[in-house]
Amino acid sequence: MCTAATYYTKDHYFGRNLDLEYSYQETVTITPRNYEFQFRKVEGKKTHYAMIGMAYVMDNYPLYYDAINEKGLGMAGLNFPGNADYKEVVEGKENVAPFEFIPYILSQCETVEDAKKKLENVNLAKINYSDALPASPLHWIISDKEKSITVESVKEGLKVYDNPVGIMTNNPTFDIQMFNLNNYRNLTTESSENRFAKNLDLEMYSRGMGAMGLPGDLSSASRFVKATFTKMNSLSGDSESESISQFFHILSSVYQQRGCVHMGEGKYEITIYSSCCNLDKGIYYYTTYENSQITGVDMYKEDLDAKELVNYELIEGQQIRMQNA
Repeated sequence: MCTAATYYTKDHYFGRNLDLEYSYQETVTITPRNYEFQFRKVEGKKTHYAMIGMAYVMDNYPLYYDAINEKGLGMAGLNFPGNADYKEVVEGKENVAPFEFIPYILSQCETVEDAKKKLENVNLAKINYSDALPASPLHWIISDKEKSITVESVKEGLKVYDNPVGIMTNNPTFDIQMFNLNNYRNLTTESSENRFAKNLDLEMYSRGMGAMGLPGDLSSASRFVKATFTKMNSLSGDSESESISQFFHILSSVYQQRGCVHMGEGKYEITIYSSCCNLDKGIYYYTTYENSQITGVDMYKEDLDAKELVNYELIEGQQIRMQNA
């Protein structure tokens, strides 16, 4: 499962945890403006906005998990099993395959409002990349420097929700996730009050008791509450270092540690990578499960008018700085 988040200081940040039991050897992938995007049912793009993100590159095609474009729009796809429902091709609609949805939006939209207009005529079609790579059950968060939306293709059709918290996890559907926050409206960062019984002298024996009841398990519903509480109450300086550090701390509040979620056959779900993208500067920062050092790739250090993809393999081995070496 996964968690996506936004965080705004002087600059604007967007990223996610990818939680899975296996890796596809994904890479940080830059798609320059003149790489030709081919789409299955809609017109391709010979020129488009440049983008950077994490992708599994198959046959020189970037299957993006998450990405941002040069205009400051970000998008991530998260697992949505049991709820995602893709449709047959519909005449008169923009029939977009799930695997090409991120480049379809990021190649031509500058803002969330642009994306909303595009989505009015989009049908997420039941189209596999190949027989070996069937369509994953996903839903998506789209964010710019001001707002976020959640996009879900379900049995009832394509749902587009305003996302005022800038957080997304997995199941249940986003409207239920938001309603569930009502159950935690008494949580606070302040010292707790005795509301249990006024005639009992109940002791505040620890710091942080105002947030007692905040979920700590690894389910998607609990991670949504935990990440939202953490993000909405987060404070940091507005420098790049302080901002990205705080962003990774927000994501770390819902990390998946190996051994805690058994998937069977000796496999365990872990946070394979965490990303933090600066929407203003076009920099993609990441950490991996084995490497907690933050690594960055700046899209503007590459030729964005080129035609070929640029790929950076993840630095996965732990990087330790010995202070007294």
